[in-house]
Amino acid sequence: MSTAPDTSKAKSDPKAEAKAKKSAAKPAAEAKPAKQAKAAKPEAAATEGAVTAKKPAAKKAVVKKAKPAADAPKRPAHSEGRLAQVLIAPIVSEKATMAAEKHNQVLFKVMRDATKPEIKAAVELMFKVTVDSVQTVQHKGKTKRFGKGSGRRDHVKKAYVCLAAGQELNFSGEGA
Repeated sequence: MSTAPDTSKAKSDPKAEAKAKKSAAKPAAEAKPAKQAKAAKPEAAATEGAVTAKKPAAKKAVVKKAKPAADAPKRPAHSEGRLAQVLIAPIVSEKATMAAEKHNQVLFKVMRDATKPEIKAAVELMFKVTVDSVQTVQHKGKTKRFGKGSGRRDHVKKAYVCLAAGQELNFSGEGA
């Protein structure tokens, strides 16, 4: 008894049979010809038919910044002229009042390119208070219709300035 399967009883795939017939009919010499090299590249013509491997992409080197020494001079503080321009106006609204009561925060409209350290330094310089933290929000201006034409309100950056415990800012002018 033979261990080879009987192919006469099993149904075979007609597509697979057709492929097998075609591959058996073609001799190995009739394989597709290699692409011809362009005449402008003589080195490519010399290696015609040779398989060339692509070089793997080089990894970018990670540059780590050196930490400044403890005795190295520190960066100069923010200029007072810049700090005077960072704060544009305080925001007085229901939401600002709730933030002041709950979290001891004050809201300011600030310049769009102002950084958190600049905002902190500006508030401490202007109001002589201690700032714990600063959170910022970028508010995109609404597109609105003005008469027949349409326009857009300005983009605004808001700063939620958290004051130290026991400190407050008074914008109403009382007790000044």
